[in-house]
Parts: sequence; C-alpha cells; structure tokens
Amino acid sequence: MKTLSIVVPCYNEEPNITDFYEEILKVAPALEEQGLALTLTYVDDGSTDGTAEAVRALHTRDERVHLLRFSRNFGKEAAIYAGLEKSTGDYVVVMDCDLQDPPALLPEMYRLIAEEGYDSVGTRRVTRKGEPPVRSFFARRFYRWINRMSRTEIVDGARDYRMMTRQFADAVLEVKEYNRFSKGIFSWVGFNNKWLEYENVERRKGETKWSFRKLFVYAVEGMVAFSTAPLAFASVFGVVCCILALIFLLVIFIRALVMGDPTPGWPSMVCIILLVSGVQMFCIGIVGQYLSKTYLEVKKRPIYLLREEL
Repeated sequence: MKTLSIVVPCYNEEPNITDFYEEILKVAPALEEQGLALTLTYVDDGSTDGTAEAVRALHTRDERVHLLRFSRNFGKEAAIYAGLEKSTGDYVVVMDCDLQDPPALLPEMYRLIAEEGYDSVGTRRVTRKGEPPVRSFFARRFYRWINRMSRTEIVDGARDYRMMTRQFADAVLEVKEYNRFSKGIFSWVGFNNKWLEYENVERRKGETKWSFRKLFVYAVEGMVAFSTAPLAFASVFGVVCCILALIFLLVIFIRALVMGDPTPGWPSMVCIILLVSGVQMFCIGIVGQYLSKTYLEVKKRPIYLLREEL
C-alpha cells in the first residue's frame, strides 16, 4: 500500500486542530480503498496558543499524527518547505488547517494522479464568497499584474492546497531559496499539472492570520521573486522623466528668448523638485527590494529551525 503524507502548516490554530483531524478521518476510508495509507504532519509555525499541545494529544491517540514545531514564527512558506522535506509518502498534499481546503477533494485528486498521469493536482477558488470586497479586488489585480510581468504563470484563485507525486515534491525541494513564493515555485518546476475548481469555503473557527498588510507584502515578494519587470519599469520611468525634463527646459529657454520673461515663481520649481525626488525614491525603492532579497539569500540562513519533532 502506498502512503499519502498530509502536510498542514498552522499558526495559532488550536481550535481547528482536532476538527481538521476528524474531517480527514471521514475521507480516510475512501483513500484506503484506493490503496493509500495516511500520515498527518502538523507544522506549528511558532504558535503562541495551544496548537502544539493539541497535536501532541492527537499523537498519543493516533501514531499517524506527527508534529514539527518551529523555534519561532518563520512564516507559512517555511512551514510548507519543512513539511515537504520531512514527508516520506509516495504522494504529498499541502492543506490549510482552517478547513478552507475541502478534504473531500482528496480522492479525486489522487485519482487524477494515479489514473490520468498528472504529476500534481492543484486547486483554485472560482468564487471569493465571504472575503472583503477590497481584498478580492486587489487579489484579482495582483494576479493580472504578475502574469503580465512574469513568464511563470500564477493562476488566479490558486490555493496552496495541492497533491503531488514524490518526484514533484523533490523538485520543489530543489528550489532552496530563502525568499519563497510557493504558488510561483509550484508552477516554475513544471511537470504535468491539473487544476480542480471549487467554490470558496469560509474558515470554520478563528480568524485569518493574513491581514491586508501581510497580503500586500506577500504580493510584493511574489513579484520580486518571479519577475524583473519592476527593474525595467524603473529604468524606463527614469528615461521618460529625463526626456520630459529636457522638454520643459527647452520650453523655458524659448520662452525667455521670445518673451524676455524670466522663469516664473518658485512654486513650480518646488513642484518639479518634489516630483523628480519622488520618482528617484520610487525607483531606488524598487532596486532596494531586489537588493534586500539578494542580501538575505547570500547569508544562507536556514529556512527554518525546529524546536520539537514527533
């Protein structure tokens, strides 16, 4: 019998630990009929509540339940990497603990891999029911922009919920960069992928840990990780501003020759200075983003550190 390793990143998800486990047990018989034995690994990303204790309690009841506990909060991307690295199954699936990733899809995901020859089966939401309108608007803009800037396709509504073969998981682990953006990495490694669509499911308990600010930072990291277009944009923007500056200087020079009128007042000059300074700072900020990512990469710090492993 082959093994399916379920990797569950979690941060302060104590109320959902047992509920998630029970939902997995409901689909376990269907998976066993397909010839799959389950292992379940919760990756505690430095939680400050009783997440680790809840997983330990499950471990005492069921030896198939395992715990990876970080020394501090390293982020979901690090948790996904750790879970993939420690998993030993013939197939691996990444799922969120809040039950927004329906476990009922697991048998169909495995069927697509086993019978139709796909290397991975990802999931994408076709609706954003229950999500704030502002967040939905900017999420759609993000996917549109990044797909225009990057050669790596990032599917709109894509979730981290994905089942993959061992070969696919090992390929993802070969990408050892510190600044990780899994949605892009899953696409970048290639292979034969299939998408399952489903309507959005709201989290069962607790509140999302993804604030608008965190999502914005995550979106910027994704753009920087999979596109150099912002650098090209900064260069073009700088050239355009230089051309405009030359045109304005020419207009002022001609006006002074024809009308004998000195350059009028300082307010316009202040506005121009502020505009040019703002453009410079904006372009420096873009370069700074890439430089900061390079700085973190060359340090070669570990992606995560474990405090406990069960």
